[in-house]
Amino acid sequence: MSERSGVERFSVSAPPELVREFNEMINKLGQDRSKAIQQAMRLFLSEHKWVGGSGECTGAIVLIYDHEVHEAEEELTDLQHGCREVINSTLHLHIDDRNCLEIIAVRGRVSSVKVLIDRLTACKGVKQLKHTVVGV
Repeated sequence: MSERSGVERFSVSAPPELVREFNEMINKLGQDRSKAIQQAMRLFLSEHKWVGGSGECTGAIVLIYDHEVHEAEEELTDLQHGCREVINSTLHLHIDDRNCLEIIAVRGRVSSVKVLIDRLTACKGVKQLKHTVVGV
């Protein structure tokens, strides 16, 4: 395919239930399918482009964990203390009696931030982890 100005049309295959749910959401938001897919593509690229790069990156890691899981807090704290070169700040919020949310601001070598994300994901009690990181 050659590059050209304007737009390029392509088709996408997806399970019917996913398409139905997607259409309902874009209608609810007052968007059209093309713009929503463009937004999704840009988000996908921004979330993954930095991983293959070198140099510096910055961003935020958001995780939810169950602090009642044996040694979960200790493991997360030890890991964060060991990664002080890339962690700029951490915000800790109590969601309910069991669950906590942490927002970790990071800046540093791409490889170091990637290792931190991988290690946080593997920690005991971590239920969800989402990151937004960009190269700088």
